[in-house]
Amino acid sequence: MKLWDKGFATDAFVEEFTVGRDRELDLYLAEADVLGNMAHMKMLHSIGLLSSEDAVKLEQGLKEIYAEVQRGEFAIEEGVEDVHSQVEFMLTERCGDAGKRIHTGRSRNDQVMVDLKLFSRSALIALQEGVESLFRVLVAKAGEYQDVLMPGYTHQQVAMPSSFGMWLSAYAESLADDLLMLRAAYDLVNTNPLGSGAGYGSSVPLNRTLTTRLLGFEDLAYNSMYAQMQRGKTERAVLTAIAAVAATVGRLAQDVCLYSCANFGFVKLPDAFTTGSSIMPHKKNPDIFELIRAKCNRMQALPMEVTLVATNLPSGYFRDMQLTKEIYVPAFKEIADVLRMAEEGISQMWINRDILSDEKYKYLFTVEDVNDAVAQGVPFRDAYREVGMRVQNGTYEHDGRELNHTHEGSIGNLCLDRVVAKFERHKFDYATALEAESRLME
Repeated sequence: MKLWDKGFATDAFVEEFTVGRDRELDLYLAEADVLGNMAHMKMLHSIGLLSSEDAVKLEQGLKEIYAEVQRGEFAIEEGVEDVHSQVEFMLTERCGDAGKRIHTGRSRNDQVMVDLKLFSRSALIALQEGVESLFRVLVAKAGEYQDVLMPGYTHQQVAMPSSFGMWLSAYAESLADDLLMLRAAYDLVNTNPLGSGAGYGSSVPLNRTLTTRLLGFEDLAYNSMYAQMQRGKTERAVLTAIAAVAATVGRLAQDVCLYSCANFGFVKLPDAFTTGSSIMPHKKNPDIFELIRAKCNRMQALPMEVTLVATNLPSGYFRDMQLTKEIYVPAFKEIADVLRMAEEGISQMWINRDILSDEKYKYLFTVEDVNDAVAQGVPFRDAYREVGMRVQNGTYEHDGRELNHTHEGSIGNLCLDRVVAKFERHKFDYATALEAESRLME
């Protein structure tokens, strides 16, 4: 079944080529498609294009299909092109001619766009929650180990004292800033394209403000042509936000891989998060974090993939956009899996509390000695030269005194409460969207 069927057959290979992976990927859009249909149906009834009798039938039919989707029983049948066709086919089967009326004033173009917006909105909500779970683990672990010192590095060379609290909370604050990208993506997603038709509106007197309210969108995508031009732009913006999170988590994974190797020995992963070697009995490989690193690297390429699909397209809809779905939809599961694995791994990671007793880290404290001399009135450049000469001629020794770092963001004052406040400030509020979707299906 095809919504555009006009009574002639299509070559089988042409059909396979044009449909692509739609039937597989559209299953992820099924819940959104039913919600969009429900809002459109209620709007058609409000403007007198659906009778009350038809509206009652369609509402019941859509609620039944929605329940099937939530139970995992919904399927796109063989020979049915996509989720939009499947839902309309099921409604026509169950509601008779009423099912044939639901497409009034609508194109598959605005159906696809509203489905992607609703799917993206739900997926971004889940993603924010996943980011928050990892953030909470990082902050808790940072607080627990804030006084445990470790080497800091520049140019991969021993530099200055750091702490496990500083290391872990650095990534926590990075996630807090990544939320700004997620919030911007959510704001772009949270606008209503329904009613834009094929990109040029409709002669039917649609009430787009009503469908905006029913679906819990913050605003309309007003211009019908631009509503369709958001295809590609929306995916690119969301994937850019996902890439920002992936960049943070991938860099954290690299640190874990490095610090867990025997040459460093700063952390140790639980056995369940390592794998062995087929030839070396002693090996415990950090495969989980290596895969997190690789997946995060791959996700950072996704915005460019979408960009290249959509580059140089003129205004209007083109089938090129179908390919963005194959890039876009799977990204949400991949980033969710990565966040979950990173959270589990970090929460169970053992931390070495006695790293700096090793002689090779004694030069971490040269800056402390320079600053002490400056505090006693020695010019900085003279103090720097004096300590440097002791390092050069092999007479430098650190006296082992306690460090006293007090400024905001230093190892003695991590400002964890303010990092948490920043995270809370950067979150987006999605209560209106969830309440609207719930009301639609009451």
